[in-house]
Amino acid sequence: MLYQEIKALYEKLRLKHYHELFSRVKERDGSLSATEAYAADVIYLLKSPTVSTFAETLGISQPNATYKINNLVSRGYAMRTTSDSDRRECRVTVGDRFYSYYNTDYPFIANGVEKLKESYTPEELELFDRMLNDLNKVL
Repeated sequence: MLYQEIKALYEKLRLKHYHELFSRVKERDGSLSATEAYAADVIYLLKSPTVSTFAETLGISQPNATYKINNLVSRGYAMRTTSDSDRRECRVTVGDRFYSYYNTDYPFIANGVEKLKESYTPEELELFDRMLNDLNKVL
């Protein structure tokens, strides 16, 4: 039962994420393709990955990762930062254009939390919070 509920939640969150992502993929000048949007999202989720980490996460070659990153950088959706301590290390972060393109607030989650607050005691919510935290660590 618990497995099924967590799986169902995960699938709903994925569907919501894809809905949000594809609603931004439009046929207009400067818009990202679905693949570019996924690549930018991965950079955002990894926080500040190296090119190697980005490539490993996606399971693609380093030259392919570099190509994808260069494309995002040239369009203003990502930025490269060279490490001060090791000039060979390059990190990638999302750029300002990403934030205007991609909503990093999740109102549907905030609404869900508010509904839970109406139905459960603070103690029950604290226990649920701890359980989610533990699940996050395990995953």
